[in-house]
Amino acid sequence: MTLEGKVAIVTGGTRGIGRAISVRLAKAGATVVAIHVRPDTGDEAELAFADAGVTVHRRQANVSDLEAVNELVKDVIAEFGGLDILVNNAGITRDGLLVRMKEADFDDVIAINLKGTFNCIKAVTRTMMKARSGRIVNISSVVGLCGNAGQANYAASKAGIIGLTKSVAKELASRNVRVNCVAPGYIDTDMTGAMNDAAKEQFLGQIPLGRAGLPDEVAGLVGYLVSDEAAYITGQTIAIDGGMVM
Repeated sequence: MTLEGKVAIVTGGTRGIGRAISVRLAKAGATVVAIHVRPDTGDEAELAFADAGVTVHRRQANVSDLEAVNELVKDVIAEFGGLDILVNNAGITRDGLLVRMKEADFDDVIAINLKGTFNCIKAVTRTMMKARSGRIVNISSVVGLCGNAGQANYAASKAGIIGLTKSVAKELASRNVRVNCVAPGYIDTDMTGAMNDAAKEQFLGQIPLGRAGLPDEVAGLVGYLVSDEAAYITGQTIAIDGGMVM
């Protein structure tokens, strides 16, 4: 699977799953622009990309800001000559039981996870439609499929991404723009590493394969979905969760 000559944007592309996706696409030959919101992730990511033997261009933007996203996409197209791939991976958590969840915790998660995905898709749609070619992959979660106590905001945002994926896939299919969704389960990242031992054990007990997934495994699936090998796949949500949700 080669992505030579393709230009890709990966939001949340400097850490965790996003970093693994950025590396995978760059190794396949794509010009990759990794979007991050926190300036302190830059140097660490640069070292990680260098260790992986790839060049990944980094840009800072808040995906919940539509104007900022529009400007970013325009700049990427102007600098690199086009845009072929969008991976919407940026996401946050603000966990807590519903009865104690603050309104701001709900709003912040929806703004980044769901509205941010909408903003980025909207920003690239005209370019991809005009080119009659494009590949969009949205990163959801198995929590969006089955829910999870203490994550009403996160589950709602990730379920929304699944519905958004299906709707946009139907709208853009006639222009040869494919839109798919990946729903990771328990993946070994900094985000899951912050969970307490009891929560980790609870998750592992629900996984038939008996282990956490790896960011590279998610990246491999994304790499396939944006390649020509997956040319007949659109509107799908694919869980990568060790059998956690069947």
